[in-house]
Amino acid sequence: MLRHRLTDEQWERIKGFFDPPADTGRPQRSRRQVMDGILWILRTGSPWRDLPPALGPWQTVWRLFDGWNHDGTLDAILRELQGEVEVNEELWCIDGTIVRAARCAAGGGKKTTPKSRRTTRSVGVAAA
Repeated sequence: MLRHRLTDEQWERIKGFFDPPADTGRPQRSRRQVMDGILWILRTGSPWRDLPPALGPWQTVWRLFDGWNHDGTLDAILRELQGEVEVNEELWCIDGTIVRAARCAAGGGKKTTPKSRRTTRSVGVAAA
């Protein structure tokens, strides 16, 4: 699970985006732990409820993700860290494959050849 966590250098670059903890009330969850949880969800594509307990309660991680996404904090963090991602120009591609389904797959019915008893009689049967 370490590959889904922020490095110390990355954390140092983004820790200033978060408000300092309040002096009163319940102690807040570690923002680094929350960011690791958000990154784990985004990288694995898992449902929020499948977040490992080591990354904090899924409800807290989701609530902070939703708030930071709404107020632009995550966009600012993305811009800060975006320069670190290197894309191999030779390996990346965009898939433009189109698969057409048959008309009957959408419930439209098949095109059929109209059949008439006169024209589809057996060839070997003599006309009376």
